[in-house]
Amino acid sequence: MTLKILDAARTAQFLPFPGLVDALRAGFTDGCQFPERHHHAMKRTDEPDATLLLMPAWTNPDEASQFLGVKLVTVVPGNASRGLPGLVSTYILYDGLTGEQLALMDGNTITGRRTVATSALAAKYLSRPDSSRLLVIGAGRVGSLIPEAYRAVRPIEEVKVWDMNQEATRRMVQDLEAKGIRATAVEDLRDAVAWADIVSSATLATEPIIKGDWLRPGTHVDLIGGFTPKMREADDATIAASALYVDTLEALHEAGDLVQPMKSGLIDEKSVRATLAELARANIPVRRDSVEITCFKAVGSALADLVAAKMVYRELGGSE
Repeated sequence: MTLKILDAARTAQFLPFPGLVDALRAGFTDGCQFPERHHHAMKRTDEPDATLLLMPAWTNPDEASQFLGVKLVTVVPGNASRGLPGLVSTYILYDGLTGEQLALMDGNTITGRRTVATSALAAKYLSRPDSSRLLVIGAGRVGSLIPEAYRAVRPIEEVKVWDMNQEATRRMVQDLEAKGIRATAVEDLRDAVAWADIVSSATLATEPIIKGDWLRPGTHVDLIGGFTPKMREADDATIAASALYVDTLEALHEAGDLVQPMKSGLIDEKSVRATLAELARANIPVRRDSVEITCFKAVGSALADLVAAKMVYRELGGSE
């Protein structure tokens, strides 16, 4: 069996957002097998330690077609001084029955596109159907994908972008305009949050940047960036005011946006109304009314990685 090798551009080519959102809905509905992600510290001298992450997942044993996928991620903070990316990932898809390698894909692309598509899927159930104004906080690799993903599920007419790096904001706005999307850079984050129907944040913030008293009734808040207990994108007022949903229950232990308010006693595990799997299985909007504030917190899952990798392989002509 010939191993298929795809770079970032080729991997992205086979992951259009409308199809990916649909595939994720089916994937979260059916589920799969995946252990907790593996963290391995790699000691370094004269620079911060590096980390190797392994995220495996495989299809349920009763499925007709069997797949196994593993995402390997290296996190090297010291690369900043070398002018290199601090995070690199690779995805390997195997035949789940025979163990044969099927495809080697760009893991960063798998991660970025499945991340924003997961948020878009949640927004189908949580945001108002008429949501047309999107604020993106964070103009990095993941943030730059948010508008296109959301346009697959909501009638987004205008996008505002805020980032601490004004040059990154400018580049993202230009890219969106080149795609025919009306976009503007903003400096006043408070006004931008109050303007938006959907606030989607993809940052590495360790202190809240979204304030609950800025939100107007009916807003949907999408928290993508924080993935450790020390990271935080939204303040306590946001969490207290929102109907809370998560991608997986791991968010209760990994996401500072939930871990910290739980530790202070503001919320508890029962404050989370549903996981994305439960939303997908019901496949109906769960927003109670047009003024409810909803909040979706995702930390990422190996399930979503496997769904995306299977989609790439299928689009390549591989059987499923």
